[in-house]
Amino acid sequence: MTAAQARLWLQKWRWYQRSSLPWARAQIHWEFARREAFTRWPVHGNVLEALRAGRLELGPQVMLEPGVWLTCPDPGRIRIGEGSFLNLGVQVAAVELVEIGRHCMFANGCFVTDGNHRFDDPAVPVPWQGFTTKGPTRIGDNVWCGANVVVTSGVTIGQRSVIGSNSVVTTDIPPFSIAAGAPAKVLKTITYPESEAPLTAG
Repeated sequence: MTAAQARLWLQKWRWYQRSSLPWARAQIHWEFARREAFTRWPVHGNVLEALRAGRLELGPQVMLEPGVWLTCPDPGRIRIGEGSFLNLGVQVAAVELVEIGRHCMFANGCFVTDGNHRFDDPAVPVPWQGFTTKGPTRIGDNVWCGANVVVTSGVTIGQRSVIGSNSVVTTDIPPFSIAAGAPAKVLKTITYPESEAPLTAG
């Protein structure tokens, strides 16, 4: 290995491993603690710089299990509301904006994004073509997504909806819906006894 190759490898190692460096790991935990949130290690993505730049917003009692990956390169933003829970291997990627409401729950392996990878230029390798977006992706309060759910660009899922495991959400889901499939379709509307009806925002 030449000196130039070694320098390039070291640059890449520092970039891709930056969240795992001991001082960065301590700083990430500090930033979570300041927000009354918690992450179990490891956490992946540009978490530290996004928190410091205000592009990653976490409500109190947000909980991330190991292997969560959050990425929002400038100007992308991710907002995760109070009490929301991201289980093992959940991935959230924002080109512009991904909003997750309060008290949401994401099972293992979910992927939520507002982006689509370009592939339209035959003269440019696909990994170099960048991203497009159909607009913000928004998930309302108290939404539960089963294992391996994918939520795509520009989609809104209404509050207190449940999305079945392995579903792909490509269009808006109304509030109080049970939906499943690829693409996800509403299967049932959730109803409550009048005396137990939830608060609109809660």
